[in-house]
Amino acid sequence: MATETFVLPGDSLDPELLPSHPTLPLRLGPGLRHIPPSTITPTVAGQLCTDARKNAVWVEYNGGRYIPTIGDLVIATVQRSAVDVYYASISDFTSAASLPQLSFEGATKKTRPQLSSGSLVYARITLANKHMDPELECVSSSTGKSEGLGPLTGGMLFDVSLGMARRLMMTKPVEQGRVVVLEELGGLGVAFEIAVGRNGKVWVDSKNTKSTLAVGRAIQETDEKGLKIEEQKKLARKLVKDL
Repeated sequence: MATETFVLPGDSLDPELLPSHPTLPLRLGPGLRHIPPSTITPTVAGQLCTDARKNAVWVEYNGGRYIPTIGDLVIATVQRSAVDVYYASISDFTSAASLPQLSFEGATKKTRPQLSSGSLVYARITLANKHMDPELECVSSSTGKSEGLGPLTGGMLFDVSLGMARRLMMTKPVEQGRVVVLEELGGLGVAFEIAVGRNGKVWVDSKNTKSTLAVGRAIQETDEKGLKIEEQKKLARKLVKDL
């Protein structure tokens, strides 16, 4: 139902992105404005969504708080440990999630990771129910492999909007999410690793603290200021020059 196209205020929407119904009039939802005679332009930054059955189009943008959803990848902060589980925070607005201590690749009672308070983990939500606390896993239940999940050691954690997290996690963040600043930094010789959580958390690790801060700040500034592609490239060049 929803397209994976990120739009910015003032963009010109390609008519092919809009639904077309033989009888129903086009319905504009939140985040869009009609400029006569036929121009439709976004008024906010967000993901363009369509519903062909209702011939409706709208922009999904930042608002509210993160709500745990099964299958989401999140970055959680360990708060404490119990006999067989860790309790970790996903956001300030949700109950602590439980993470079984054997839910790691190759974990046994002797080899399970020893995580202290404040440790970060990249995890998948396996239970999300308003009547129960969330549950997490750091291993694929079908393959037994971590598939990129597990403890995040070193690096730094940065907060971003839920919309920016969605953009970074798109299949093609440059084409679909309009985020080029990371590709630009990499092209300018900055080596780094990142992990992105749907809960608005980004973990960044680089060769030193200064470059780690530069990458994290690049993401946050792109997010906060709604930077367009050329502005992101300019920001990347400025940050690399200051390294």
